[in-house]
Amino acid sequence: MVVQAKRRYEVNSEYARPADGVTSSERYLTALCDRTFLSLWSYPNVYGAPGKELCDLLVVLEQHVVIFSDKHCEFPNSGDLDLDWARWYRRAIKKSAWSLYRAERWIRSQPDRIFLDSRCTKRFPLKLSPEADMKIHRVIVAHGAAARCSQELGGSGSLMVSSRVIGDDHALGRKAGGMPFMVGQVDPARGYVHVLDDMTLDVLLRTLDTVADFTAYLAKKEQFIQGGRSLAAAGEEDLLAYYLTHVNADGDHDFVFDGQYNAVTLDQGFWRDFIGSPERRRQLMANQVSYIWDHLIERFTENFLRGTSHFLSDTSLASHERILRFFAREPRTRRRMLMSAITDMIQKTQPTWRRIQVLMPSRPGDPYFVFVLFPIPERCSYDEYRRVRMIFLEICCRVVKLDFPDALDIVGFATETSGTIGRSEDAAYFDARVWTEELAAIARQDKETLNILTKPTRFESVVRDYPESNEP
Repeated sequence: MVVQAKRRYEVNSEYARPADGVTSSERYLTALCDRTFLSLWSYPNVYGAPGKELCDLLVVLEQHVVIFSDKHCEFPNSGDLDLDWARWYRRAIKKSAWSLYRAERWIRSQPDRIFLDSRCTKRFPLKLSPEADMKIHRVIVAHGAAARCSQELGGSGSLMVSSRVIGDDHALGRKAGGMPFMVGQVDPARGYVHVLDDMTLDVLLRTLDTVADFTAYLAKKEQFIQGGRSLAAAGEEDLLAYYLTHVNADGDHDFVFDGQYNAVTLDQGFWRDFIGSPERRRQLMANQVSYIWDHLIERFTENFLRGTSHFLSDTSLASHERILRFFAREPRTRRRMLMSAITDMIQKTQPTWRRIQVLMPSRPGDPYFVFVLFPIPERCSYDEYRRVRMIFLEICCRVVKLDFPDALDIVGFATETSGTIGRSEDAAYFDARVWTEELAAIARQDKETLNILTKPTRFESVVRDYPESNEP
């Protein structure tokens, strides 16, 4: 797959999204989700049947499926806060949860009957995982209570979280043990539902701004609450701050608490302390380079949809998405590491040099990445240069399999060396499960003839979520 932005063709309308949300809150949700999950994996207003909307937004990447319901309900003002809260909860949260459960049933039972338009003429373009492998996350975005919540309780206006509030307990008055503006488990028997509000929608999607980071947080929260231990927090943002500052034995962010507590309460202030910490400031600074990675993914996608991609071995969206999902599945910290490697190569490579770098997997299931800088030779047309570069990138992917026999997924990325005006990018994928002695013999010959990784230099580096003060 190759991108070249100078040539224009007809837009591939088969895969174009017909809308970006109906209401203003849906359009805002779409914009946030496009930024977080990227446009190829985020789809607003999908349908299951003509005129019957399935959900307000659907995110699909590999086995992860995130179903969003966006609901704006004015908070009543009858003079009875308990009654006002009960009415708002039923309309904004309970009703939305029913919609999510209904959408989930459809997605599980009818994965081939999901459409992008209300007339159901455009099928959902991504293939969903088998039902047994699906990891479905249900998210309600409930608007309308923040101002009243802040007025009554002070603070940011975010809803409180308590796993002990279950089902219709949400609507109980304070005399019966209930608490306005507190959300818990809407229906544990049908699956956990995450409830976000005006404030925490922004916080989560701007902080956990990759599919991997967002779904990991949802999964850990679900696991902890459904494990039977009680969890309460002043707001979703405080839960998030605690999660982001603690890791489990595997080094993953998690809800880890010292001791065997049956109940855990997080008071207000965790989020304020987190965003004001020097560690968070250093992380934000270090992460800036990682957004170039996001930009590359969107460029590849935009050029495919516009018909400006060149040298496609397969013109289907499925083939295009199969390559780019390896880019999109990376969490933010690894995107920082990967993009830093590319920019460092470009800065340290002379315009006439060719350079190849292989990045090993960080975790089981990660692909091998091979990055290639390929100089533009003299007396060669740019189109011919692009064709040769793409062939060379594909050869490099096969040589990586030769050098690393355990490699299963090999992803290639190529661009010009430094000193060029403008830049183009190629991406390739090699399924190394398909490997024969014949392919190995060809790879050995190419390795020696083209001098590919014949004298590799090995180096290792550690990239931390929160860089030390002396790290770049």
